[in-house]
Amino acid sequence: MDFSTNGTEESELYHAQIHLYKHVYNFVSSMALKSAMELGIADVIHNHGKPMTLAELVSALKLHPPKVNALHRFLRLLTHNGFFVKTTVPSTNGKEGERETAYDLTPPSKLLIRGKSTCLAPIVRGALHPSSLDMWGASKKWFTEEKELTLFESATGESFWDFLNKDSESDTLSMFQEAMAADSRVFKLALHECKHVFEGLGSLVDVGGGTGGVTRLIHEAFPHLKCIVFDQPQVVGNLTETDNLSFVGGDMFKSVPSADAVLLKWVLHDWNDELALKILKNCKEAISGKGKEGKVIIIDIAIDETSDDRELTELKLDYDLVMLTMFNGKEREMKEWKKLIYDAGFSSYKITPICGFKSLIEVYP
Repeated sequence: MDFSTNGTEESELYHAQIHLYKHVYNFVSSMALKSAMELGIADVIHNHGKPMTLAELVSALKLHPPKVNALHRFLRLLTHNGFFVKTTVPSTNGKEGERETAYDLTPPSKLLIRGKSTCLAPIVRGALHPSSLDMWGASKKWFTEEKELTLFESATGESFWDFLNKDSESDTLSMFQEAMAADSRVFKLALHECKHVFEGLGSLVDVGGGTGGVTRLIHEAFPHLKCIVFDQPQVVGNLTETDNLSFVGGDMFKSVPSADAVLLKWVLHDWNDELALKILKNCKEAISGKGKEGKVIIIDIAIDETSDDRELTELKLDYDLVMLTMFNGKEREMKEWKKLIYDAGFSSYKITPICGFKSLIEVYP
């Protein structure tokens, strides 16, 4: 390619290079965010109650003097990426009129404040855990294998579920449960949008409901509703029941407890179409006693490249690869949801966007 005689090709190459390098080094932004979460920078600024200078942050974080420049450079990238904002405050050197740079929180970094109901720090910790990242080194080997394994299995020799459950007291299991609970708490903000979905119901079973984070929120809003959290026996075995809130252990691939409605929050994306179909059919059987008034309530991602903006689509496609490589699951396009729902024997459904990037899918017998 003769760049000296073709300025268009030269410009195209340079833009292509920038695009390639950006995606090669995207992981640095993720790791800088993880570092900020682990240091507790958002907590420190929040507790301080106002923007903090670099010197104040170094002191509050108890960092050694040689790390001052390193923290500045981390904050520079994180500020560029929208996690902090720079402002100026009166200088601490005592000179009148002088000001210095200080850092304040933005809406995304406020999601890292521990103790807040909207804290998503466990999501950052879980998604960027070494167990989730190291497997990618085996991707070429995985693509050339004939065996039907997930990338995680190919890299580690065990499924992610086995990895989690081999030690019920493991830090990894508690980390995963904390991440799911954190995501569930955000659902409280969206509950007012979809309260109508639960009105008129007498009973609800939350399939794969974990420790009951979402079910408790629904139960708070509808105290009369008889709620059952249904999950693996080792997950729900020692949880405390209250009035109209019970925990049942079992296998969703075999059967689901009967109820007026079944909730599947972030369950079906863990499984391929064959297994997701089996779950949906069992859910349909569970609501059969309610007749046409019964329903299945799915909270999951619906990929819609024609309507969603580029950033939202990229997030959904990222999630799709996470589901593929970790569980052999998938995030489904609109047409895939339609096929899955009708193949399970349901007559109709309705999809409504909620929680920013998820969808509420109401499915009727």
